Amino acid sequence: MNFKLFFKHILIFVFMALVLSGCSFDNRQDTNTNKITVTDALGRTVAVDAVADRVVAIGPGALRLYCYFNTDEGLVGIEQIDKDDSTGKPYMLANPSFKDLPVIGQGGPNNSPDPEKIIGVKPDVIFSTYAPDSASVDKLQAKTGIPVIALSYGKASVFDPEIYNSIRIIGEIIGKEERARQIVDYMENCRQDLNARTKGIQDGIKPSIYIGALGMKGTHGIESTYGAYSLFDAINAKNVVDETGRIGSVMIDKEKLIDWNPDIIFIDAGGWEIVRQDYNKNREFYTVLSAFKNGEVYLQLPFNYYHTNIGTAMTNAYYMGKVMFPEQFEDVDAEEKADQIYKFLLGKELYHQMKKDFGGFKRITFEGNED
Repeated sequence: MNFKLFFKHILIFVFMALVLSGCSFDNRQDTNTNKITVTDALGRTVAVDAVADRVVAIGPGALRLYCYFNTDEGLVGIEQIDKDDSTGKPYMLANPSFKDLPVIGQGGPNNSPDPEKIIGVKPDVIFSTYAPDSASVDKLQAKTGIPVIALSYGKASVFDPEIYNSIRIIGEIIGKEERARQIVDYMENCRQDLNARTKGIQDGIKPSIYIGALGMKGTHGIESTYGAYSLFDAINAKNVVDETGRIGSVMIDKEKLIDWNPDIIFIDAGGWEIVRQDYNKNREFYTVLSAFKNGEVYLQLPFNYYHTNIGTAMTNAYYMGKVMFPEQFEDVDAEEKADQIYKFLLGKELYHQMKKDFGGFKRITFEGNED
């Protein structure tokens, strides 16, 4: 038998069979290439069949990160908590049409996802910040049959590497890697700019600083503050609370504030009304403080509402830098900078609305006069 001729006929037969059946090795390879695999914030490996065209984002802050991609075409559902109230949420102010989307769950830090409602809008992927562990994410993925990708804001209020990583993950899944790179670069450039302006200032000439009335599962008065406050850290400020060694939300004894007697006090606008009412009841406490006597009390925009409103936090950092270090921030107009940041992240200049809702950046007094 002529084996060479025999094998030649076999190869021709196989080739023709593949052609006639419409199969090709190249097409299978292309199909495999379309699958996108990422490692999410919990270290889980998650595969999505192709670039996701239909998206839901659930849990504190998940939708905000998606909104930074300036796309409203892929979102197919919204949580009730975002539908009910846009106040203090620039990502919702920039996208009012989102309120017309179907509700996919109640939302909020104390509520669980609603698998049935999520299934009803048929997303290709679920971005989630709910999950404290892999088991809960895996459970939601099993119930829905939809890939669930865990995102994270990390531990800092802003400029946290975990935020950068979450943005990159979203960009890869929705096919907007270039926009993800732009977002991360912009945030990182702001961080470097703030640091460069202030890192050379000697501690001996820095004013001592305190931030009060910060939101922490609700609104609070002047005793609600923060240790290792990331916005103060970004501008190398001297936070009096840091001497406690505490990190994160802290409720201090008000008498401790008298001991510290900081040069400058910032009040978060979210708790401003509580501080104002307390001042009217306890003026003797406030008038002892140098910052109140010298008119060195200022308002910052609230940025903790359904997790960190990153753009607002960044604008606060520039404003506080200008208050503390006017020479180093001489070229910065805080309101213009706020609009630049909002415009880049969300496509709209939103400072005027935040100012209308919360009073904006200003020096505050308690005698009816404000700068």
